[in-house]
Amino acid sequence: MTTDPDTTTLRARRVDLGASEDEAEAMFERGWTDGLPVVPPTPERVARMLTGTTRAPDEIVAVVPPNLVECSVEKVAINAVLAGCRPEYLPVVLAAVEAACTDTFNMHGLLATTWFSAPVVVVNGPITRAIGMNSGVNALGQGNRANATVGRALQLVVRNVGGGRPGEVDRATLGQPGKYTFCFAEDEVGSPWEPLHVSRGCAPEESAVTLFPGESPRGLADQLGRSADHLANSFAAALRTVWGPKAVIAFDALVVVSPEHARVFRESGWTRARLVEELDNRLQIPGAELVRGAGGIAEGVDPSLRDTTIPKFPPGGLLVVHAGGGAGFFSAIVGGWAAGAMGSDPVTRVVGD
Repeated sequence: MTTDPDTTTLRARRVDLGASEDEAEAMFERGWTDGLPVVPPTPERVARMLTGTTRAPDEIVAVVPPNLVECSVEKVAINAVLAGCRPEYLPVVLAAVEAACTDTFNMHGLLATTWFSAPVVVVNGPITRAIGMNSGVNALGQGNRANATVGRALQLVVRNVGGGRPGEVDRATLGQPGKYTFCFAEDEVGSPWEPLHVSRGCAPEESAVTLFPGESPRGLADQLGRSADHLANSFAAALRTVWGPKAVIAFDALVVVSPEHARVFRESGWTRARLVEELDNRLQIPGAELVRGAGGIAEGVDPSLRDTTIPKFPPGGLLVVHAGGGAGFFSAIVGGWAAGAMGSDPVTRVVGD
């Protein structure tokens, strides 16, 4: 890693402001912001940001949808400055951009859908501790610079490089606050299970980001359950409502298990795989409950499926991560967007230098 900022390597177009122009207002007027103020990406700041990686500034990181524009390390660094990142966050942002721009994640589709979804960035490995990410109290909320700015930098790359702006390609009917930023670290130290990135094929000593196409988190309270079976029943009942109580098979979900609930699963001897299996078993739903008109709800599957049993989620459609404060029997569910070839699947990328 270099230490001295070198502005001579920068190739991005420079925008000169008039002597009387206000920097913050000028960036709003040029459409570079997400609606909140951004940090002016001066050559010195961009060069300093680039000291966070050994990758060459002109290396192409990804082709960013929806406009399919080549994005260099330097362009990612510019948006990381705008977002308020520190240089040591840049490798995480680069990995997130790489993950978002894969065909598997389908960032273009995620933008164009009228659903609430946005990239949810889960970070694992030693990098989370090195850059001071929050995996504990208020992990999904505000207040931690790394959490807030890494997710924001990814969103700004999609907006400023790829052209993914609200009201244009971004067609969300309502949207959600996670469209500003939704990024957190998994609490690996206190977890009863192997880390998420390990369950997805990475080595424990590696750092990685996992992108999930998610909506806002919804709370799940069970303060009386003291067995894994009781908690699994509560989790399954809450998961039944993802996308609506009669929506099945086409959507994923991310389950954020808090330390209090995780302790119950640990004491019952349940592994991550066991929890997912038990939830899947509880979410095999009789077709008679799902057909159109059942329960007085017009929505539903075709009446021909009345005598079948249909899984709520496709195989592998449940991701489990451990995070949160040590007090409160509260966990969270983050519903997904359309899964598979018709939508977006989670993607994990190793964080490089």
